[in-house]
Amino acid sequence: QFDNLDKHTQWGIDFLEKYAKFVKERIEIEQNYAKQLRNLVKKYCPKRSPKDEEPRFTSCIAFFNILNELNDYAGQREVVAEEMGHRVYGELMRYSHDLKTERKMHLQEGRKAQQYLDMCWKQMDNSKKKFERECREAEKAQQSYERLDNDTNATKADVEKAKQQLNLRTHMADENKNEYAAQLQNFNGEQHKHYYIVIPQIYKQLQEMDERRTIKLSECYKGFADSERKVIPIISKCLEGMILAAKSVDEHRDSQLVIDCFKSGFEPPGDFPFEDYSQNIYRTISDGTISTPKQEGMRIDTKTTVGKAKGKLWLFGKKPKPQSPPLTPTSLYTSSTPNGSQYPIFSIEPVHYCMSDLKTGKPRIPSFRSLKRGHFCLQGPALEDFSHLPPEQRRKKLQQRIDELNRELQKETDQKDALIKMKDVYEKNPQMGDPSSLQPKLTETMSNMDRLRMEIHKNEAWLSEVEGKVAARSDRRHSSDINHLVTQGRESPEGSYTDDANQEVRGPPQQHAHPNEFDDEFEDDDPLPAIGHCKAIYPFDGHNEGTLAMKEGEILYIIEEDKGDGWTRARRHNGEEGYVPTSYIDVTLEKNSKGA
Repeated sequence: QFDNLDKHTQWGIDFLEKYAKFVKERIEIEQNYAKQLRNLVKKYCPKRSPKDEEPRFTSCIAFFNILNELNDYAGQREVVAEEMGHRVYGELMRYSHDLKTERKMHLQEGRKAQQYLDMCWKQMDNSKKKFERECREAEKAQQSYERLDNDTNATKADVEKAKQQLNLRTHMADENKNEYAAQLQNFNGEQHKHYYIVIPQIYKQLQEMDERRTIKLSECYKGFADSERKVIPIISKCLEGMILAAKSVDEHRDSQLVIDCFKSGFEPPGDFPFEDYSQNIYRTISDGTISTPKQEGMRIDTKTTVGKAKGKLWLFGKKPKPQSPPLTPTSLYTSSTPNGSQYPIFSIEPVHYCMSDLKTGKPRIPSFRSLKRGHFCLQGPALEDFSHLPPEQRRKKLQQRIDELNRELQKETDQKDALIKMKDVYEKNPQMGDPSSLQPKLTETMSNMDRLRMEIHKNEAWLSEVEGKVAARSDRRHSSDINHLVTQGRESPEGSYTDDANQEVRGPPQQHAHPNEFDDEFEDDDPLPAIGHCKAIYPFDGHNEGTLAMKEGEILYIIEEDKGDGWTRARRHNGEEGYVPTSYIDVTLEKNSKGA
């Protein structure tokens, strides 16, 4: 069965290599799977910028955590592949090489033993054949001797010669017999040794080799499973992390983040007032002297028509400020009633009315204001104080900047302390360094600290201003309805005043209107009443169009508050108006300014 055992052991090695190939392909699958998982994570991971401005929603954070856990999961698949490659595949390939060498050695020993036994058999067979041949020759010599000895005609010399030949052949047969017996004994001994000692020992070695191969396969099967089982706890943690990430999603928190992100701080628009275009018709019908100004050839001033709504038809328009129309002879006539009272009579023409409304209507669209002031933000100091942003967003940005400046200030402070300590060490131990070499760096650090403190102070001033405005706006929001009711007692639905001039609460009179003024923001020619005053804290150049230059300490009238964009409308004593940065002034509003 030597050849069958040879085939069996070869099959065992082939099966071992086949399993090793299976493990190698499994390793490649794990590696490709891990690689594809990592590529998937990399594809969907956010490319974070140095400053991530995006709101951190819990759903996004949960997804990013799931991606991180999936990346860790991919790492565990790589660990599985590495463990299989090192513990299973590599061990199998080394053992296969050793197994081939050992099998080859045992088979060579078996072949050598078989060859030696065959050689002994050949020697025994040759001696046997030689002994057989000598026996036949001896028999022939004996027959020849007997024939000559019985022959009477044979000479004595022939008989003696035949006798000598017989003795010689008999002696050679005896020698060959002894040699054959020795060879036979030797062969029998070697054959017994071959079949009872040598071959069983070789077969036992082959059996042990095959059993070790089977044990190695069993160990590799176990190692193959252990490689997977070792990472199961970590994979379970990854899956638990994904579940925890899913549970961490909070819809209310996400909604609050959206609210905080887009909260502007602007007040909602007021109600649209009713615009009574029939008021002039009723007044002209009750007057009866509408033809008088035409006969006098007076020109109608369309700026004083009641139909002028001051931009109330524009979306998000603010509540109109009650103020008396200019009393000019070209647009207002008085007429006496039977009870002796006087009331104004307005003369109006359709074309003049339309042109007047287009020319003098004041748009109150915040988007238009933001467009114009956005231009200021690009050129003026608005970018520095975030005045181009809504109040709430501006407050957040300022708070973030203050926190960053505080961190930088802390770094500079730590650096200053370290330099001072190093300078003290140098002064005590001059051999370690020159103390004067640290002075420029120390001076630079102190300068940076002063600069940072100034920046922090400036940003804190802007922040306190924004926070104060937001609080004041919320307080004013409660009193706006009361002021609206008070104003309606003396204001018509479209913004013109009632006939009783004694009930009007009027601001500073502006009798001298400039007829040639027509500025780019479509403002009314009538100056707005002052609602407070301000003092310039910093100088402002006012190079941009629509801005007002001011000097430090200059006192200005406030005619329009900051709408959240960082600009306040002010007026000088000489009547010059424009916008100034809110952060550059100290504002003082008059009490009851809404009704002034």
